[in-house]
Amino acid sequence: MLSSLLDTLVPLDRQPYAHALFALAALGVAAWLANWLTRHCLVRVVAAVLHGLPGDGYEELLGHKVLRRLANVVPALVVYAAAGALPDIQRDVQVVVRNIALAFVAIVLALAVSNFLDAVNARYERKGRHAHERPIKGYVQMAKIVVFAVTAVVAVATLIERSPLLLLSGFGALSAVLLLVFKDSILSLVASVHLTTNDMLRVGDWIEMPALGANGHVIEMVLNTVKVQNWDNTITTVPTYRLMSESFRNWRGMQESGGRRIKRALLIDQSSVRFLEPDEREALRRIALIDDYLERKREELTAHNEHLLAAGRDPVNTRRVTNLGTFRAYVAAYLREHPDVRNDMRLLVRQLEPGPTGLPLEIYCFTATTDLQEYEDVQSDIFDHLLATLPEFGLRLYQQPGGAELSALLGEGPPSRLRAGSADGSQAPQTPACS
Repeated sequence: MLSSLLDTLVPLDRQPYAHALFALAALGVAAWLANWLTRHCLVRVVAAVLHGLPGDGYEELLGHKVLRRLANVVPALVVYAAAGALPDIQRDVQVVVRNIALAFVAIVLALAVSNFLDAVNARYERKGRHAHERPIKGYVQMAKIVVFAVTAVVAVATLIERSPLLLLSGFGALSAVLLLVFKDSILSLVASVHLTTNDMLRVGDWIEMPALGANGHVIEMVLNTVKVQNWDNTITTVPTYRLMSESFRNWRGMQESGGRRIKRALLIDQSSVRFLEPDEREALRRIALIDDYLERKREELTAHNEHLLAAGRDPVNTRRVTNLGTFRAYVAAYLREHPDVRNDMRLLVRQLEPGPTGLPLEIYCFTATTDLQEYEDVQSDIFDHLLATLPEFGLRLYQQPGGAELSALLGEGPPSRLRAGSADGSQAPQTPACS
């Protein structure tokens, strides 16, 4: 009946083409119908069955649409199976249609495998014990590259009806080009293996790489790049292989130790350093932190000086306590008593080499916290206290003179906004000078 209808509507010399077009249209409708039934019926039934199984291991498969990808294979198989039975279609056309269907199947399977790998990575990130420290996203991306490369070879071999091994043998001449194209990916893969195996870098680590402007926390590690969120919330993308070929600083050790270093110096005016008089030493004994120190020094120096004087030495050779040494002892005792300073880590109060900006008195210790805000608060509180305590020991900080100091040195008074004589700045009446 359909054939007689075509004979009536289409001229006789064009009927073979009409039959072929009609057959192809019917094949397209059959493929669409098979795809619709598979996606809306079979996939939903399988998803419902998976939801009914114990555990939650199938959520990633459904979430990444692995089953929906696989459903696209069905219409391609329908086209492949029915292409040989199409009437009034040349053999060469049937072969081309079947080859295209097989190539499409290969591509769909590759996409399904890619989605499956994404589901595996999502499952690992959700359930893996070390997922945050050792991500596998880079390896997943490398596996995708291999899958798509094999799929490309199979698809091309299917379309041209040649063996995939024949195509692979021809890639030997293109190996240099492929190595050049995928150089960064290969180097990054090797670097990722080294970084993960040696536990050199994890997501969440605070790293510093001045050469590339990176100073912040690692937020993502993939095959070719490592993303670092800097302190100003900008994102620096670092090639993975650069982390192996160049040096970078990882602050994870500081965070795991539980202590963050303070290393800062007070610049002491050297002209304020002097010996303490006996009455000054006694006055400083009211400070509980150095009372024992002063008593111990008094006993030590008394014994030493009596020995020198008994030997007939000049009194100039006797030892005396300095205000700087006493202040240094006070700072060390203060830090040891501070609740936010670690006593089980290195604690030093030392003098550095004097320079044109004064005598540096360096404080080297570790706080009991690694949080940036808490660390800065503790550090500021310590130096606030020390700066306010310096005058008690007769010491001064070195500070380069500013405009006010230079004016005072030259005997010039500070400039005034208002002229003398009236509060509103008007000119006061002039009083004749006395002769």
